[in-house]
Amino acid sequence: MASSRGRPPRQLPTSGYVALNPLERIEEEELPLYKPENYYPVVIGQVFASRYQVVSKLGYGTSSTVWLCRDLQEQTYHTLKVCARGQSSNQEIAISEHLKQCSDTIGKNMLRLVLDSFEVAGQHGTHTCLIYQPLGMSFAEFQNLLPDRKYPKDLVQRSIQLTLIALAFMHEINRESRLTITDISPNNILQGMEDTSVLSKMEEDEVERPIARKVLDDRTIYYSRPMPLCTGPPVVSDLGEARIGTKKHNGDIMPGIYRAPEVILEMDWDNKVDVWSIGNMAWDLAEGHHLFFAKENGTLNDEQHLAEMVSLMGPPPPEFLRRSKKCEKFWDRRGNWKGSISIPEQSFESRELQFSGEDKVLFLNFLRRIFRWLPDERPSAEELAYDDFLMQPMVQSRD
Repeated sequence: MASSRGRPPRQLPTSGYVALNPLERIEEEELPLYKPENYYPVVIGQVFASRYQVVSKLGYGTSSTVWLCRDLQEQTYHTLKVCARGQSSNQEIAISEHLKQCSDTIGKNMLRLVLDSFEVAGQHGTHTCLIYQPLGMSFAEFQNLLPDRKYPKDLVQRSIQLTLIALAFMHEINRESRLTITDISPNNILQGMEDTSVLSKMEEDEVERPIARKVLDDRTIYYSRPMPLCTGPPVVSDLGEARIGTKKHNGDIMPGIYRAPEVILEMDWDNKVDVWSIGNMAWDLAEGHHLFFAKENGTLNDEQHLAEMVSLMGPPPPEFLRRSKKCEKFWDRRGNWKGSISIPEQSFESRELQFSGEDKVLFLNFLRRIFRWLPDERPSAEELAYDDFLMQPMVQSRD
């Protein structure tokens, strides 16, 4: 029931929707490792923590379902993430609480922090619930709406520059609180939302035209409503794999094809892995496909990945090779490749097809600043934010 300090929950329709075939797999059911007992059976209209009423489904993933909810106390909207059973969010909650103590309001506004958290008991166990500010679609979702999945040049520049500004805040908060995100990709950068009236429209749409769903004995599987296009500045989300501190870290991180060479080769790493991810993301947005294929017979393959890096960056310097015994498997002491997979015949110039003339020169110079074997040779996020390619629109406006 609703909190005594808030308004009563709204009665949302329980009929009038399109009933889907119970045998048809939809939404999270289509995930390869889907197990229904791992997902909490959220119902539209349900109130969580005596405060947050679910009004629409926004999406799903391997670790959660995501819902739009109305705060009955504040009469505002939030995003509710209901984690799958066994999924821990302690790291993300801890990092969010840590960042809330920082004084940089602008920087914090470019991060999706956990605003509230609680647990809910399901039939098969306990589920963690996280409350966030409402945001628009991800860069990846927006990319899928574009012709050939390619961002226009000015949008690439604006999106990457603003993301770098957010990264610079996290990398330089203070000496002991520096964050490395480790999971920068188009899936985890969301459009900021400046006009929240679209959310009330989504709620009214659910009242007037209830979303199609599949009703089973123990749960209802809803179709997700697409988020509208938003034009606010990008917001970095999913801080669950972030690391705090200035010391070097270790361990396998980053989405597979985004992994930096120091991660693949089991070296210690720092926040320059985020800069490497920015280069991959810039390429993805501009070109409409990944820079690295990194697969053999459809499976992620480290040797293939490293061979492609050599083709684009040249051989690694001796200083880099000395940092990991694993390098001996792929190079001799002089940096000559000895892997079983041939070095592809390619270059940044031959691969880059979106730009021409000065635009192409600036873009490739931007990429070459990032794609360096030695992390120390990559610019910081703050330095990269002022790169000539990203500053081009501002320079041209002054001419």
